[in-house]
Amino acid sequence: MRSLSFFLAIVTVTAAAPQPPVIYTGTTAVTTAADGGLPPAVGVHAVQVYRANRTKPTHVDGLTDTYLHAPMLVWWQGYFYLEYLSGPRDEHQDPCSTSLVRSRDGITWEAPRVIFPAIRLPSGAFTLAHQRMGFYTAPDGRLLVLAFYGVPPSPNDGTGLGRVVREIYRDGSLGPIHVIRPNARQPFPGFSLPYPLYSDSTDAEFIAACRSLLANKLMTAQWWEEDQLDETGFYTVRGKALSFARRPDGSVLGVWKNALVAVTADEGRSWTEKTFATGLPNNASKYWLQRTGDGRYALFFNPTNRNRHPLAVATSADTREFGGLLSVHGELPDQRFGGGYKNMGPQYVRGLVEGNGQAPDAAAASWITYSVNKEDIWVARVPVPISGKVSGPVVDAFDQQPAGGLPSGWNVYSPVWAPVRVVAEGPGGNHVLSLSDEDPYDYARAIRVFPATHGLRASFRVLARQPGTRLEIDLLDEAGARPVRIALGEDGRIWACHEGQWLDAGPYATGRWLRFDLNIPPEADADRCAITVDGKAVLKRPAFFTDPVRTVHRISFRTGLARDRGYGGRDLPGADERSPRAEFLIDDVSLAPVGP
Repeated sequence: MRSLSFFLAIVTVTAAAPQPPVIYTGTTAVTTAADGGLPPAVGVHAVQVYRANRTKPTHVDGLTDTYLHAPMLVWWQGYFYLEYLSGPRDEHQDPCSTSLVRSRDGITWEAPRVIFPAIRLPSGAFTLAHQRMGFYTAPDGRLLVLAFYGVPPSPNDGTGLGRVVREIYRDGSLGPIHVIRPNARQPFPGFSLPYPLYSDSTDAEFIAACRSLLANKLMTAQWWEEDQLDETGFYTVRGKALSFARRPDGSVLGVWKNALVAVTADEGRSWTEKTFATGLPNNASKYWLQRTGDGRYALFFNPTNRNRHPLAVATSADTREFGGLLSVHGELPDQRFGGGYKNMGPQYVRGLVEGNGQAPDAAAASWITYSVNKEDIWVARVPVPISGKVSGPVVDAFDQQPAGGLPSGWNVYSPVWAPVRVVAEGPGGNHVLSLSDEDPYDYARAIRVFPATHGLRASFRVLARQPGTRLEIDLLDEAGARPVRIALGEDGRIWACHEGQWLDAGPYATGRWLRFDLNIPPEADADRCAITVDGKAVLKRPAFFTDPVRTVHRISFRTGLARDRGYGGRDLPGADERSPRAEFLIDDVSLAPVGP
């Protein structure tokens, strides 16, 4: 296992050079596994917003696009609004439009709709949508949504048509499209966007909101990449995919692609010289910096120079030194639809920009959005304080959790076709955790972190709703090794893994609760786990660890086979067809460390 410094680009700071305003001080190892071998940030709820579908789309406009990328997020008037790029197959393939979707709770999302459609160009091709900034909340509370109209073959090289804007009204309807900033150099003589300038609007308040945005140098600094050939002096700093946060002294730290950082003390009118952050990966995927509800700072990014997985987070008290690297999204499913330049992994992370609203739970969590494999759109709720540890035994019944929601304290991976939810067990019944699955290429997963320990007494109840499906239950260490593995098999039998061999542990009945008890002795050299079901030992002797570990750290419930990482580049058969529905219920989870 090599240290993080092996994977990250370390920038040497000479005595004569100024010290960069950001230094990564961690030495956590990062592997090529989906989760990077990192422990998870406790309690993250990762929810798929939209699943790309080529033959059975659920988009309002019937789009069959399978290139979905670059999401942007805002909270406004009781809703999350999220926009993203939508293209047929490849990155930078026309026609590429911008879609919008919204949700009240970040869990259930409405069907998306096109808000900035592609336009046919004089060349016969169509425009390419692009955006590094999606939303702006004006001083009077109006919400603007924006996008950029580029042209093939590249939408962000300064050769596009210009930036457009429209208003989102309180009822979710949309105002007309206007041009807020045409590009300085137009690609087609005599041809321009078929929309009026914002200043031609008959709505004086809309014009005022646009002018307020144009005067905001922090917000518009995010535009430079598409405008690149501008020579009017509009931009005071140049760089790709800016994110920023206000530091304790009132100045603002900016972070761009490739780990470039700079500081402004006058709201973006001037900046220090950009430098490379020390110790951060020089990655072309985005970084997202924000202040968290506990007054600290979080930096979300892909923690290697090349791979765009996992999505991780490091934290800081003051934005100067970041450490404590944890996984936020550590799943990497197979890419269902091949396409040009469709990088694998959870990437291009964005959150709620300063001034763009605060979610109702802002004091307790940060919300982020990102794409996975450049074909699915996700959000994640990350509890604060951001931590990889819990204290004390875990005892979870779900009766105090609202039905239809997600369980606090649990790490949840919830695709659209494999949702995780707290549900009532029948009308008026107890609340339990449900993992259901109809996705042929993904699974539902719920993880509960407990204090790292060698000795453990664990118990939980599981109910399978149907035969012919699979649930896997693992105990893992902090790096993701799985010493204890159990499965409710498709054949109606319980299986337990003993030194890498699956042993038959007897039959189970569907529709009936099973109580599992797991016991790992506290002695440091103990390498086995006793397994009982409904009070009876199911193996002749305890199961020896499949992966040798010193401690266990979390339990995982998953509706499918374990995967290290997915692969992409080809179309998978039947990707748009649902599998027969499986559902498993979980309740009464108790995880108690046992000392020697």
